[in-house]
Amino acid sequence: MIKKKFQRKIENFTCENCNTSVQGDGYTDHCPSCLYSKHVDINPGDRDCNCKGLMEPIAAEVKKDGYRIYYRCLDCGYNHRVRSSPEDSFEAILALLSKPTLNNDFT
Repeated sequence: MIKKKFQRKIENFTCENCNTSVQGDGYTDHCPSCLYSKHVDINPGDRDCNCKGLMEPIAAEVKKDGYRIYYRCLDCGYNHRVRSSPEDSFEAILALLSKPTLNNDFT
């Protein structure tokens, strides 16, 4: 059986970093307050990753369609990047913009 590259899952969660209660919309993949995420997917939405470590936001950059947030898993070191969400804390994104990104290390 071939899995789709993206699987939409509507899930609410409590951020394991700052305890914010987050209402998911099927595309929510990080906390809008502190921007932390969780390493749960191999492909977006599949929940097939066994790591389950916290993904620390380590940098951000400006793109034509918004911001990209760069993550590193605190447990296994996996690097990942995602688009920001309109609900994300602008102050948290601003704090990340001054940090360097190494684009070739991120999926």
